[in-house]
Amino acid sequence: MSSQSAQSAPQAVSQQEPQPVSRSASQPASPPAPSSPTSPPSSRRAGSRPVRPGHPEASPGSAPGLTPSGSEASLPTWPDQALVVGVDFGTLSGRAVVVRAADGAELASATHDYEHAVMDSRLTAGDGRELPPDWALQDPADYLAVLQRAVPEALEAARRDHGASARDVVGLAVDATSSTVMPAKADGTPLAQVPGFANRPHAWVKLWKHHAAQAQADRLTELASQRQEPWLARYGGVVSSEWSMPKALQVYEEDREVFEVMDLWVEAADWIVWQLCGRYVPSACTVGYKLLYQDGRYPDEELLEELSPGFSELSRSRLPRETFPLGARAGGLSAQAAAWTGLPQGVAVAVANVDAHVTAPAAQVVDPGQVLAIMGTSTCLVTVSEVLAEVPGMSGVVDGGVVKGLWGYEAGQSGVGDIFAWFVQSCLPGSYHQEARRQGVSIYRYLGELAARQEVGEHGLLALDWQSGNRSVLADSRLSGMILGLTLQTRPEEIYRALVEATAFGARTIIEAYATAGVGATELVAAGGLVKDPFLMQVYCDVLGVPVSVLESSQGPALGAAIHAAVAAGCYPDVRAASAVMGRRTRAAYTPDPEAHAAYDALFAEYTLLHDYFGRGTNEVMHRLGDLRRQAVGTGALSAHAGRTGAVQETVQETTVQGKEQQTWH
Repeated sequence: MSSQSAQSAPQAVSQQEPQPVSRSASQPASPPAPSSPTSPPSSRRAGSRPVRPGHPEASPGSAPGLTPSGSEASLPTWPDQALVVGVDFGTLSGRAVVVRAADGAELASATHDYEHAVMDSRLTAGDGRELPPDWALQDPADYLAVLQRAVPEALEAARRDHGASARDVVGLAVDATSSTVMPAKADGTPLAQVPGFANRPHAWVKLWKHHAAQAQADRLTELASQRQEPWLARYGGVVSSEWSMPKALQVYEEDREVFEVMDLWVEAADWIVWQLCGRYVPSACTVGYKLLYQDGRYPDEELLEELSPGFSELSRSRLPRETFPLGARAGGLSAQAAAWTGLPQGVAVAVANVDAHVTAPAAQVVDPGQVLAIMGTSTCLVTVSEVLAEVPGMSGVVDGGVVKGLWGYEAGQSGVGDIFAWFVQSCLPGSYHQEARRQGVSIYRYLGELAARQEVGEHGLLALDWQSGNRSVLADSRLSGMILGLTLQTRPEEIYRALVEATAFGARTIIEAYATAGVGATELVAAGGLVKDPFLMQVYCDVLGVPVSVLESSQGPALGAAIHAAVAAGCYPDVRAASAVMGRRTRAAYTPDPEAHAAYDALFAEYTLLHDYFGRGTNEVMHRLGDLRRQAVGTGALSAHAGRTGAVQETVQETTVQGKEQQTWH
């Protein structure tokens, strides 16, 4: 499509400069009116919330979990050949997909692995120094390499296989792992690329699974609780070490010079959009969930000062003053980014999104009554509601955080696929690998076939799925995994089944926490790399006791990003309308076995006893074991650089599995 025809499209509003959805309270413009701290959260229901432009209230009588007929999309504005590109930045790689805007057909995709992957033991992009336990860093240059390689490769494949042209691309959108954050200068230069800072670990991108800020997170939680800060309940009552605010505090306390030299503390997804269109347009999603931004303001400066004198400078000058809604146009593709990607200059670039949340429209999870489980190396459970509720242990609730006009809820599990990979790579006898190769199947498929032969409970095992700590509902990265009931007769496939069941029990714990708070669901939609495993999916279905629908695309986040690109380009009036046409799911792909579900109810009751005993303070042996381990390991390589980087706070080492990425969600 020519730029001339794009400019003449009726949906001209998407071609305007983006308008902020909220401004910080320090801005001259009036922030959104906060809800009364004395009012119960449930008082803000659909009937009392203002109807937003383009988002009328749900049609009366629409069934929960089903897409109401009133949300069917109108035909797109663009001609049938209009294309959009979605780019998903995962933990180990980035992937680009070329999608037809008219129907969501995926024409081509390409993946590029990050050169430096995850720097969790050595600073390989710098001088190679050792990193302490719980660190996880990345190189921002690896993100640009995805734009320079994966996008052109996907475009070339679309041309080769479908005759598509880059000239037909009208929109581009990206998503990335959240709580992946970096210090940057005012012009967008990452601090790690500023002369003199390449060998300073705190100058690099802190990945979502950088858990070394647990001590800072604990202090922030404790102080906010003492002060009865109203925002804390919207994050489940606990601040996670993964989030951006504790990580910023760690930088402030361990390398003050990095903090003082940086101009902005930026989420990676927002930084990538900045590189694409030359404007810093922070997303309501990234800022709301990970920087504790609620009702147009950050935590009080007084609280930040009490945490650490001078730390209030973070919210005063280094955080964004306004945020922008999902699906909005952040700007036009710059000449430099056009050269990187092979796309036409000026193509609409959408506001950034988070990998888990962006998947919701791809799976058509845009209405209350649905829960999306994005299952990969970790799992994120996302839902939307007209009701503002406080869910203990959730990762956050943000107005418009998933779909504009609804409250978006997030919770998750720090380790799922990572746990299975750890078991397969570290604990499985070689004979099992040999037999899987002989049969020509993956080791996971082979283990699943063996495990499926057993009845529920036959293995006599019960596990806790905390090898990477617990994100929800306990928000404690110092917890560790456990397997109970091992005997000399226990076989590897039985342990594997117990681990799969443990992750399903963890998901059920989260979903029940949602329901108890009044955010119930009648449909679960699964997405991510693990949905390809039929044994695992049936276990989840039997544990949860509800039908499980499945996202049909294997590129859920990238497709979700493409949907937002189509909205930003003006192809559709809003994300819900685009989702109805471009998203797709197979309803009730798995149905529960009533007998298996009844048996799992008994096992889940035992899991809950263990969960609360070890996770809620009755027995803190896991914390004590972590303390002993830290004493044995020592303070790590950074202690040798104390004069430059300060004292290092350490927490328990998470189990990290190197290897091929399944897909990570946060």
